[in-house]
Amino acid sequence: MSGGQYRYLFSPLAIGSITVDNRIVFSAHLTNYATQDGKPSEQHAAYYEARAAGGAGLIITEEHSVHPTDWPYEKMIHAFHEDVVPGYRRITDAVHRHGVPILAQINHNGGQASSMYTRLPVWAPSPVPDPLFREVPKAVEQHEIDEIIESYATVAARCIDGGFDGVELQCSHSSIVRGFLSPATNRRTDRYGGSLDNRARLLHQIVAAVRDRMGPTPVLGVRLCGDELIRDGTTIDDAVEVARQIERAGGVDYINTSIGVATASLFMIEASMHIPPEYAMFIPSAIRKAVDLPVIGVGRFKDPIQAERSLANGHADLIGVVRGQIADPDFVKKARAGRAEDTRLCLSCNQECVGRMGLNRWLGCIENPYTGRESILGVPPDAPKAPTSNGRRRPALTVVGGGPAGLQAAVTAAANGLAVTLFEASDKLGGQVRLAASIPNRAEFGDLVRNLAAECRRFGVDVQLGREVTAELIAALDTDAVVVATGAVPARPWWAPPADAGGATVVDVLDVVSGRAEPSGSVVVIDDVGFHQATSVAELLADRGCQVEIITKAMVVGQDLGVTLDMETWWVRADAKGIVQSTDLVAMGYEDGELTLLHHPTGAEQSRNPDWVVLAVPPRPEAGLYLDLVAAPTSAIPVRRIGDCLAPRRAHAAVIEGRRVADELTGLLTPVSEARVAMGR
Repeated sequence: MSGGQYRYLFSPLAIGSITVDNRIVFSAHLTNYATQDGKPSEQHAAYYEARAAGGAGLIITEEHSVHPTDWPYEKMIHAFHEDVVPGYRRITDAVHRHGVPILAQINHNGGQASSMYTRLPVWAPSPVPDPLFREVPKAVEQHEIDEIIESYATVAARCIDGGFDGVELQCSHSSIVRGFLSPATNRRTDRYGGSLDNRARLLHQIVAAVRDRMGPTPVLGVRLCGDELIRDGTTIDDAVEVARQIERAGGVDYINTSIGVATASLFMIEASMHIPPEYAMFIPSAIRKAVDLPVIGVGRFKDPIQAERSLANGHADLIGVVRGQIADPDFVKKARAGRAEDTRLCLSCNQECVGRMGLNRWLGCIENPYTGRESILGVPPDAPKAPTSNGRRRPALTVVGGGPAGLQAAVTAAANGLAVTLFEASDKLGGQVRLAASIPNRAEFGDLVRNLAAECRRFGVDVQLGREVTAELIAALDTDAVVVATGAVPARPWWAPPADAGGATVVDVLDVVSGRAEPSGSVVVIDDVGFHQATSVAELLADRGCQVEIITKAMVVGQDLGVTLDMETWWVRADAKGIVQSTDLVAMGYEDGELTLLHHPTGAEQSRNPDWVVLAVPPRPEAGLYLDLVAAPTSAIPVRRIGDCLAPRRAHAAVIEGRRVADELTGLLTPVSEARVAMGR
């Protein structure tokens, strides 16, 4: 599809006093970009401007706290302080430069907050503790309800003073308003509890107060949860009725949608690749049938074709695309230009966006090393810089290794104007990412390699497959620098005997995934990594008919899956496939088919007698080529190593290092004035 063939996606739409020129919304999401004292930052402005320049039809910022009792995470915008306005102006001016309207989402998280930063009790409709924070909140009294309503109105007016085109009320997955709407958390017996009309009273009072304070012109939206996915929670029927009430009352210009509760069913709000795309569209579809207000739908949209299809099917009037535009700020621009195939598709891996938020860190992206650094680095280049015109040849860079580190280094260097050759020993690019993506339920992870390989082609990288590289080959090349990205190889733990000494059935996960080993019968998977390696291979083997037990020294199998919101779906699949999970056990030895284990909390020994043992254990760097190159007495060119051959980590580190080293070498190999131009600085 070319841009002109998206019949619905690129049609304008009036939303109250504004008109968007396309139907893609950069919806509200946490960033942790605020300053330590709760003010909007330069990074906020650069981040949102990049998506405005990339063509988003409408931008809705992350939530702004309306009241001092609401401070659920460290670097949140404290909109209850009037000194946020200058920061607002920087954001709105930056976005408006590109003709894109921008709204501020305002919120009070209610009982889904924490007293860690405020040292105050959290407020909620009833003293029902949140399952994540586990704090019993204070049930708000009437004078506190009045204070909340006034705080929403005050902050809304402040946002308009700061240049926003309007505000969105977050009443969906983490909000005191959601708490009042939901029978699961609203146990009140006064006029704010009981019937749906009573539970919706606070929402209607806030809407009326905000509209009165802002005046008739600014846009006002409400984001509703269509299904909390918890016992006795809000259902789609409730959400549809509330939407009808909102429309009848007037004052609201659009309805946004959500699914789940941020601290109980978060894995369905920011769904990973294990959840199908467009999974939540039943919510906007039902609401759109009930109201005439424009309705925004969300739910893991990876590409513009999916968004166009949902619009064409009448499920929504606009589509929220968050992670897709985190990964590629030019998501919309490329679709409009008929270049959707150039988009860096989101992997839905949740490692650097959702995962970093869960660790109270600022938002990034596993495959876009510029995300979270726009105020320093700008945005990813869309085309290579022109070669210098002074008659000299372009500096040449040799990259060894076609995994994510080497691919990103090659892409960045080529975009900076260097002549890049990439050597890969195998007949395919991707390294361990390619193998990980060969497991059916991890297939989307392969988009990381596909995206980088496409950029290599677009930026003119000379990719040579099936080429083993030695120090002698490098010495014979006419190259100005070398980047070694040769990855890592499986390491045998101390307790596992060699294959020729009784350990033939003790193999690494890579042996299984690559097909070098085909375990059968009973299999024990040792999880010493705590991520997808053990759980993915366990599912693969269970699907092949093996009886699988995962053993880990940690308190839970795949402990880091919780950060990426994969834990809940893993447990469901593991139970369905009969995978046994055993924790707090350390492998101590393997002899004559018996695996000896230590239960470290008690010191008791256990044993297993599986047919096979599969190891998900830390690998070791494959650094031989790098060491040969730096030891060569005649070597005078810069040599750098990145990714797993430097230190085995996860893919985000490889991508970040690829970009960083390529920029560094550009500066070394290019005259200062040219380097600044080449690196966009």
